[in-house]
Amino acid sequence: MLITGLHLLLTYQCTLECDHCFVWGGPWQSGTMTLRDIRKILEQGGELGSVRSVYFEGGEPFLYYPVLIEAVRLASAMGFQVGVVSNAYWATSADDARAWLAPLAGRVADLSLSSDRFHGSEAPAPEVRNALAAAAALGIPSGTITIAGPEAARGTAAGQLPTGESGVMYRGRAAATLAGDVPSQPWESHTECPYEDLREPGRVHIDPIGWVHICQGIALGNLFQTPLREIFEAYVPDAHPVAGPLLAGGPAELARRYCLPTAGRYADACHLCFETRARLRTTFPAVLVPDQMYGYLEEPR
Repeated sequence: MLITGLHLLLTYQCTLECDHCFVWGGPWQSGTMTLRDIRKILEQGGELGSVRSVYFEGGEPFLYYPVLIEAVRLASAMGFQVGVVSNAYWATSADDARAWLAPLAGRVADLSLSSDRFHGSEAPAPEVRNALAAAAALGIPSGTITIAGPEAARGTAAGQLPTGESGVMYRGRAAATLAGDVPSQPWESHTECPYEDLREPGRVHIDPIGWVHICQGIALGNLFQTPLREIFEAYVPDAHPVAGPLLAGGPAELARRYCLPTAGRYADACHLCFETRARLRTTFPAVLVPDQMYGYLEEPR
């Protein structure tokens, strides 16, 4: 498995609680990386020899601003192409936005700013406009991430950072809050994973607890317990208890394989997959983790 990108969830905490959020980000969430954690992740990423890019995401990574700045500095110094994803809550004026972004100049190759109705504004909010203007003045490449509402057609750029407008994927909080707003399809029609390449994903997400996610909420291992290289070398897609059935026949096969009852119809493949995984968590407690990804504040006891 060739991994070229690491997406670090610097924190599960966020200033917002968006309905579409994969990771259930919000003010009440717990879990934040320390600089020691980040150094360990970057070192292990460097040892792989294939990683080219590192993104810092959340939640909202600017909530831990000094840690973010040092993390960006470390990643850039190691030769990684660095990206940051934010909702721009901090860009309350043009001057403020420039002050926040100045330490990132020359180190960040992509600043992606969330801008859609889930983040409070159909058009770019004043904070987003301030951040974009400041980034342009500082020479930081930037753009917006826009997620269309449930009423719009689903996009096709899912699974990576979208460059334009993308559709909702009904996993995480979206499965609980938005799935009822769209037409549904029979559970047995969801026979493939349309968004993630579970065999050769190209990138993984790493959360503050150390879990390495091939898709949010499906872990390959924990790098604080097992080095990244060993985690990736041990991954046999077809033998993985969750990825294997998904590769064989999508979320429908995952439900069928473990003889789980279904509710009949689902908004999309992610919806069926997420609901099925939620019911399998006690069966695969080291794979379907952590609680944060499934909308719980406390870790399992």
